[in-house]
Amino acid sequence: MPQLMTMPRKQAATQAVQNKPSFTDRKYVVTLIFVTSLFMLWGIAITMGDVLNRHFQNVLHVSKAESGMVQFSIFGAYAIMGIPAGLFMKRFGYKKGVLLGLFLYASGAFLFIPAADAASFGFFRIALFILACGLATLEAVAHPFVASLGDQRTSDQRLNFAQAFNGLGAVLGPLIGGFFILSVANGVESGLDAVKLLYMAIGTVIALIAIAFSFVKVPALTDPHATDASDDETSETGAMAVSQQTPKKLHQHRHFVWAVVTQFFNVAAQGGTWAFFINYGVEKIPGLTDERAAYYFAFSMVLMMVGRFIGTFVMRFVAPNKLLAVNALINIVLCVVVAQSWGWTSFVALMMLNFFFSIMYPTIFSLGLKNLGVHTQQASSFMVMGVVGGALFPPVMGIVANHDVATAYYLPVICYAIIFLFGYTLYKVRK
Repeated sequence: MPQLMTMPRKQAATQAVQNKPSFTDRKYVVTLIFVTSLFMLWGIAITMGDVLNRHFQNVLHVSKAESGMVQFSIFGAYAIMGIPAGLFMKRFGYKKGVLLGLFLYASGAFLFIPAADAASFGFFRIALFILACGLATLEAVAHPFVASLGDQRTSDQRLNFAQAFNGLGAVLGPLIGGFFILSVANGVESGLDAVKLLYMAIGTVIALIAIAFSFVKVPALTDPHATDASDDETSETGAMAVSQQTPKKLHQHRHFVWAVVTQFFNVAAQGGTWAFFINYGVEKIPGLTDERAAYYFAFSMVLMMVGRFIGTFVMRFVAPNKLLAVNALINIVLCVVVAQSWGWTSFVALMMLNFFFSIMYPTIFSLGLKNLGVHTQQASSFMVMGVVGGALFPPVMGIVANHDVATAYYLPVICYAIIFLFGYTLYKVRK
């Protein structure tokens, strides 16, 4: 009799394991590896912009507020390119969208050559804008691409896994920039020659990757967001079944609208924090040089990468929205500590911001795409446009930083408060 009673329990346990969604399917592994590498490529470009921010202050003698226009050029491209990238992806598919992004990325990098020859800050901003149009295209394509490579219930895990490699690129960016750019003499000629040679190499590498990807065979995809999400497990992240009656328009999905708003403030906090990291280290830590500050910046990116791997694991046990809310609260406290100018204590807090910031972008992105069905690709474009926050916030922080760089770090507190509210309640999918 006891043996008969245990059999149903064993069968139930076996069925539970079988019903547990896998990370991805075997047929998607090669594609997932390649698309994940794209996250690393734009991570390098984004954090390289923060190195250029400081370098242009030294070489072209622009103020902090003016150097914040580097981030304006980069993230401003996201606002302009977001919708065109989504339309291109919808018309021609994920693969051609990736190739377009890589082409623009390489083109912008090669434009650094004439910009350096002209020693023009405006020309550099044009080159950065075109390069960033490539980054925006890659982001608009890669996020729904990765989300489609498996079950919707594990899309949070896949996006955080891919973003972990974006973290690796974010580590490499300041390391490369610190070694090849900030370590050179501060003269205009030598400083800009270093920039020219580095971006010529970057453009060549990106062009070769584009050629290689053109030969990759992408398997047929069925977007899991376009199917009904009636499984009980989706309720753990606040998802509800897609209505079978009157289809909702994209702007009627409240969780998506709030995700775009939250992404705006999220990237605003990121852009401002990163833009003046090196300034903070040099001005608040005695004896710290630009080059060494760039290496600490790289270390903070290591913390972000580690945070994403840990976050991906923790999400197996903790709902993504809850982890997002907790991390936002912690970063509010850290920003206050940074603003106090307590020497190394505040500088360590500045580095730790990246650890807790790590899961925010992909988690907001994934929660915003839940149960959008046929609107998923268009929604991804709008989500990328939310990145424009990173264009508008650094110049504002720069105005405050011109007087005291530490005081400027009070401003991201507003951003993290919005992120907390999204993770606490605004993420919920409603009929």
